[in-house]
Amino acid sequence: MSALMVKTISQENPLWVSWHDTQMMASLNPQNVMDYFCRKSNPFYDRMCNNENIRMQRLGLENLNNMVGLEYILLHVHEPILYVIRKQHRHSPTDAIPISDYYIIGGMVYKAPDLANVINSRILSTVTNLQLAFEEASNYSRYHPNKGYTWDFTSNKALSDKSKAAAKKDATSNKDESGTVFQMQRVDMLLAELLRKFPPPVPPNLHQQQLQQSGSQSNANVQDHNAAASDLNANTASSSNGTTSEASPVTALGVEIKQEMIDMKPPPEKRAKQN
Repeated sequence: MSALMVKTISQENPLWVSWHDTQMMASLNPQNVMDYFCRKSNPFYDRMCNNENIRMQRLGLENLNNMVGLEYILLHVHEPILYVIRKQHRHSPTDAIPISDYYIIGGMVYKAPDLANVINSRILSTVTNLQLAFEEASNYSRYHPNKGYTWDFTSNKALSDKSKAAAKKDATSNKDESGTVFQMQRVDMLLAELLRKFPPPVPPNLHQQQLQQSGSQSNANVQDHNAAASDLNANTASSSNGTTSEASPVTALGVEIKQEMIDMKPPPEKRAKQN
């Protein structure tokens, strides 16, 4: 890349520019890093600064505090790989306004972006990704006058298989998966125990109706028991008088009792044999 092209790009957007010197980048240290940055081939270095005047006069960097104007200082050092250099405008020995920062990583010089550039870059990348996602989704959208908008993933086999698997899972998994069998049984047992200890109050009207129903049921059971007992007595009496009844006696529980009829006639007399 030519020096003219580098200068043109650095003027438009210096964040896209990097610089290095292969002769000195392997031997950088806090003592020579400022000389490395202030080389004339560095596009980030302004020759009209106070550092250039000091270099021409062969003075030390400590004289920068006594001068007014543009200057470069070593701001941060993290040996052996990171160096941060600040460009600032000095108004007095105690007053200097920062302009921009530059960092050197492994001998490569870059300009540090400011907060506005970082936010703009993040917003631009977010909007770009969202636009690509909407464009991708719009390719699978279909419209029908009767059905409305639907999705058609037949052109994308992976999405089609995924949608079919999801539909099949929704159709087949209708059971409650909110907990395990042990958890559900445990909860049911606790609810039953609480219901037994603290039964819900019964309204007075409902309590009277329950008492009336229980009384009517008990009376009906007593009548059925008496009727069954009378039938049993009648059958017993008829069998004792020698009359055979075709119907078998029935107990109060409704169980049929089978009885075996015994003939009570005396055996025939034996006759003596005649010689």
